[in-house]
Amino acid sequence: MATLFIVSEESAGKTALAAGIAKRLMGAGKKVGYLRPVLSGDKSGASDAAFMKQALSLSEPADTLSPKTDSPVSIKKSFARIAEGKDLVIVEARCGPTADDSLSKTAYQLAEALPAKALFIAGYSAPIKDAVQTARGFGKNLIGVVVNKAPKSKQARVKEEVAPVLKTAGISLLGVIPEDRTLLALTVAELAESIKGKIVSNEAKSSELVENVMLGAMYVDSGLEYFGRKSNKAVILRGDRPDMQSAALETPTRCLVISGGDEPTRYVRNQAEKKKVPIIAAPGDTAAIVSQIEAALADSRFAQEKKLSRLAELLEKNLDFASLSQSLGL
Repeated sequence: MATLFIVSEESAGKTALAAGIAKRLMGAGKKVGYLRPVLSGDKSGASDAAFMKQALSLSEPADTLSPKTDSPVSIKKSFARIAEGKDLVIVEARCGPTADDSLSKTAYQLAEALPAKALFIAGYSAPIKDAVQTARGFGKNLIGVVVNKAPKSKQARVKEEVAPVLKTAGISLLGVIPEDRTLLALTVAELAESIKGKIVSNEAKSSELVENVMLGAMYVDSGLEYFGRKSNKAVILRGDRPDMQSAALETPTRCLVISGGDEPTRYVRNQAEKKKVPIIAAPGDTAAIVSQIEAALADSRFAQEKKLSRLAELLEKNLDFASLSQSLGL
């Protein structure tokens, strides 16, 4: 039985990568378990475990998957229950910004105690020299580093610049994962919930992903050209602009958001029904709705199956699964 310890600073994407790696190995016939201890100073552990329980269809209770303790002894007890009958257990935890941070020290101790092979996830925006110092704290347990959320246009450059730095430090670069808008998206239903709106048409399409947000054009004549600039979008418009609403519906649109809580006109509703585009009636003005959506996008999680499928594609192309599996003995 192998143990993979996935660790990163906050918001580097370790939970998403843990889910993607687990799905890939489960698809290859491996039995995979998951453990996310909630360490002191780490606020996201329980929610990460709840997501993984759903995404991987895990049978263990949520409190078993996310024990609230810093004690390696207590964590090992939870680990033993989860590991039974598994080929691999993925353990996820946060580290701090430096090797001397208390979260980092706890992570080092935990990787040693289990024992586990460590995979360090470095966010693209973080200085690689800082990631090197923190990752080296895992010593012989470190498999390598993955750089996550790199802009697609800079992916090759990141590989060229980061790989030599890591090699000098004796660390392998196992992948550079590009940033992808699908992974930052909300479903229409999630968007409606974030703005306290009501889906008044085509609710059956509420699981579609919204990747972009647009406001109304200045003039009707420019509407088609303007709204055609982006696809997979939510368009936010006032209730007194059915002309703009109609123009938006003539372009690739995931949903139409009408501010002020107004209902769409019959013509716009019929047009939306033909196009199978949900309409959301939302309270508040346009500025307030935009702020609420931006906050929801910033907090977006990987809870949709479409996101996991897309993530699996990205990892298949950009993560060195052969080296990872070899290091784990799988």
